[in-house]
Parts: sequence; structure tokens; C-alpha cells
Amino acid sequence: MKALVKEKPGYGNLHLTNVEEPSVGRDQVKIEVKYAGICGSDLHTYEGYYRVNAPVTLGHEFSGVVVEVGSDVTGFQIGDRVTSETTFYVCGKCRYCKTGDYNLCDHRKGLGTQVNGGFAKYLVAKGSHVHKLPDNVDTVSASLTEPLACAHHAIQKTTIRPGHVAVVLGPGPIGLLTAQIAKAYGAKVVITGLDHDQIRLNKAIELGIDRAVNIQKENVDRIVKKWTDGYGADLVFECTGAVSAASMGLDLIAKKGEYVQVGIFPEAKIEIDFAKIIQKEIRIIGTRSQKSADWNPSLEMINQGRVNTKALITHQFTIAEWDKGYQAIKDGKAIKVSLVPVEEETAAG
Repeated sequence: MKALVKEKPGYGNLHLTNVEEPSVGRDQVKIEVKYAGICGSDLHTYEGYYRVNAPVTLGHEFSGVVVEVGSDVTGFQIGDRVTSETTFYVCGKCRYCKTGDYNLCDHRKGLGTQVNGGFAKYLVAKGSHVHKLPDNVDTVSASLTEPLACAHHAIQKTTIRPGHVAVVLGPGPIGLLTAQIAKAYGAKVVITGLDHDQIRLNKAIELGIDRAVNIQKENVDRIVKKWTDGYGADLVFECTGAVSAASMGLDLIAKKGEYVQVGIFPEAKIEIDFAKIIQKEIRIIGTRSQKSADWNPSLEMINQGRVNTKALITHQFTIAEWDKGYQAIKDGKAIKVSLVPVEEETAAG
């Protein structure tokens, strides 16, 4: 079968390659991939900034149909519409695994990074990590369950309540999903971006976010202060990984507010104003990926119409058209790009 494989570290080295179709293990489910989203980490992998266990088929945001079930797996049958958690292996013994926080396991191996992922016709996933799609969740929408679960994980780390004012810095897919969940929890939500984010800011308004602010044209601090009688935001979700955005978030947040770092900085060490953290008694929260407990609630939010993932998918290409998808994202034309498998060529004659 054809797969989009990161063949070795460094810039590029991502090619459409013939690979062996995977066989299902006793505790695994074989899935025919229907849709797979391009994540920011896939871009970083392509550009050589994010290391994976090359050679490996990329793609960890996906949905599809069950085509084979391992002998030890129950609850699934051929034809079930499903998605899967990205975690393929954890040790099961460390304190984090024992508390359900497997995203923090030092031995974790993920689909699309250490184990072959969804930029292919088929993949195998752990049966215990596969989820059936609820009736009102179409297969396209379900392909973004993983980034939604990441956003849900971030929200769950806070004490968000109805009436809170939440600022989401960055209108990328994770930012737009985080904003939608915050809105679903009853918060009043501001999302920010730059001139080149206008398409995404417009999408935020379309999705019902209270205010979308281009910070190159409007003063977001003035807006937040007006909404909060001068106190500042109750919550800030930094979803860009930009140092300037982090600094702005610390300015926008109220005393005793909660600041959540969702975006990943290009450099591990950054300058940060700890005086603001101390003087405001800000609670700083880190959030890494997602865990099993985030998946069913995320699917249910789509099922109930509280979050619209499908609306974020603006472009669709085959895995053979990676370059088109990559460029659409880099040019700011795409919010989310979905890739579909390449059908095998029929024999001539």
C-alpha cells in the first residue's frame, strides 16, 4: 500500500512510499483510514524540528472503518466507524499510567511518531484505545477528535465556570477548538490573531466565539479590561508557542487568574516575566497532548453539536498531494487540511 513516510531526520525526507500492509495483532484493531488531518507537529516533523522514530508513516489525527479485529479484542466488528487514541504503547507500571495519565509515561509510543500512523490506507491501533463514533458524529468530523481531545485536556486542567472571561491566544485549529469548548462551558471568549490570521478570525465568529481580535489593529487589553471592570481575564490559553504571545497573556490575565500554556515554543528555554506571576499570584498550567479520559467527552461534544470540528477543515488532498496541503497551511489559506489515502493503481490490461 502507499504511505507517506518520514524516511530520515532533517528537512523534508517525506515521501510517498510502497509499504507492507499491516497485520493485526491479538489486542489490535485494523482500521481502513478515511480521513487524516495534518497537525502542526507533522509540519515540524517535515521541517526537521520535531524528531520521530524514522522511518515511520506520519499521521495521528484520523478516522476510519474497522476491517479486522484481533482475537483478544471485544466490542468491535467489521464495518464499525471509529477513531483511535494516538497512544500505541505505555509501560502500564509507572505512577502516571496507574493514574490514567499515560500522556506522561516516559515509555509512551504514539501512532504517527514512533509507530506507523494514518497517512496510509490502513493502520493498526490498540483495541483498548479505539472508540466507536456516536450516531451524530460523521467520519469527517471524527478525524479531528485527537486535537479536540488535546483542547479538552487543557480546559479540564482549569476551574473554568460560566461567566468567566477567557482569552485564547492564537486562532489555529487548537485555539479554535479550545475557544469552542470554553464557550460551551459558559465562558465569554476572546480569541486573538494577526493580519495573516483573518480567515481564522472570521471562522471564530462564524463558530459563535464572542470576539475575534486582530491585535495588529485593535487593543485587546482595552477590550478585556472593559469586559472585566478593569480586572483582566480569568483564564488565558496560549496556543501559539510565540514568546510575545506568552508575554501578552501574562499582561491580560487578572490577579489569581489561570494561565495555560498549550502551544509549544520553538526553543525550550524562553524569557518570561516571573514578576507578573508572583505579584498577580497567577496559576501557571502546562498541558501535554491528551489522555484516555478526554476522548469520550470530546466525541460527545461533537455528537451534541456543542463543538464543530468539521467547520475547521478547509482543504482536502490525497496523501500524494502533501506539498499542496503543506503550502496551503504555510500560506495561511487553510485552517485544517485533511488527507485521504491513495487508491492502489489497477493493473494494466
